[in-house]
Amino acid sequence: MAEDKKTTTKKAPAKKAAPKKAASGKTVTVTQTGSPIGRKEYQRSTLIGLGLNKIGRTKTLEDTPSIRGMIRKVNHLVKVEDAA
Repeated sequence: MAEDKKTTTKKAPAKKAAPKKAASGKTVTVTQTGSPIGRKEYQRSTLIGLGLNKIGRTKTLEDTPSIRGMIRKVNHLVKVEDAA
């Protein structure tokens, strides 16, 4: 009789998660002041990524380089206030 050989696969050791950077506690308040109508698609997408999609809507976001870069892309459509 032929015996079935069971193949065993060894799992790679679990990788340790990269330590998250401690939140500095800095925030920035962003208010949409302009309409995305007639703007390029990337600007509309950036507003949605910031959590804005209607004039007058306000979001308080963590002050990170990526958020600052998004704000820079649509700075003509938003008002920015530094919060504590």
